[in-house]
Amino acid sequence: MSSPTGFHSDLPLLNQDQAAEVLAVKPRTMEGWRFRGDGPPFIRVGRHVRYRVRDLHAWLDERTVGSTSAADQLS
Repeated sequence: MSSPTGFHSDLPLLNQDQAAEVLAVKPRTMEGWRFRGDGPPFIRVGRHVRYRVRDLHAWLDERTVGSTSAADQLS
């Protein structure tokens, strides 16, 4: 739902470079994740790829583990 000013709370959307910076990875890593389908959810706006900040944080939260053996199960 939109706020009274007409802007949605998820805006602005991040481009690939900005999202990569949030995740502390290279933009090419983001491309590989998208290709394989194992990265954070993204939005297509025409030809442009965009990311919601909340989706990046949720994706990170899903990958929070307590041991290296648990981390191996994510791959």
